[in-house]
Amino acid sequence: MYYFLCMLAVTDLVLSTSILPKTLSIFWFNAREIDFNACLTQLYFIFCFSGMESGIFVAMAFDRYVAICHPLRHSTILTNPVVAKIGLAVVLRGGMLILPYPLLARQWPYCKTNIIPHSYCEHIAVVKLACADIRISSYYSLSVAFFVIGLDMFFIIMSYTQILRAIFSLPTKDARLKTFGTCGSHLCVILAFYIPTLFSSLMHRFGHNVPQHLHILIANMYLLAPPMLNPIIYGVRTKQIRDRLLRLITHNRA
Repeated sequence: MYYFLCMLAVTDLVLSTSILPKTLSIFWFNAREIDFNACLTQLYFIFCFSGMESGIFVAMAFDRYVAICHPLRHSTILTNPVVAKIGLAVVLRGGMLILPYPLLARQWPYCKTNIIPHSYCEHIAVVKLACADIRISSYYSLSVAFFVIGLDMFFIIMSYTQILRAIFSLPTKDARLKTFGTCGSHLCVILAFYIPTLFSSLMHRFGHNVPQHLHILIANMYLLAPPMLNPIIYGVRTKQIRDRLLRLITHNRA
């Protein structure tokens, strides 16, 4: 679990660093310009690490499944080499699937306005500036969104279906509540990530009557809210992290 928490923390750090400095420079210094190559780089990092974060949630769901449904085999199933392979697969999937985003965006001719209504380089907002048929980019990004999010959500739902079956088979209510409590943090971060992501993706493509400022607000929230909430959720719910933080605070006060 701690390996996956470490991966999630690094992913959140890179994801927020990809967007927050430029966003703050827009609001603080009115620096509204960005080089096209820098824009494509930012675009790649945003969507690459968003895909990685989704994959980490699947890995964490599998960890919870093994811990609850096969507790005696947890240490033999999720060995260090297995965790390393899972982490490598998550990184490679995110990196390879998102690579065509900037490559396709770079090849389109741009002769319209160079202004996008976002505080960061959102993929569809960038390619819509092209004076060409961008259906390849649009269809590919939609396919990746449904493939990554849809498949990951399917695996998470399957894991929790087995987890709930195991929980409800426990003999006492206290045992059921205690076991389900170990999944509380994971469920909270999943909801904080997937709900704004799905809402923003669908609203950007189909919500043509939605006010522009709401588009921008949701698009920023789905990237900035999870990295902010995840340390709070796991800091409160994980006893070891909570105890260590309390010792650190009391030591500084002393």
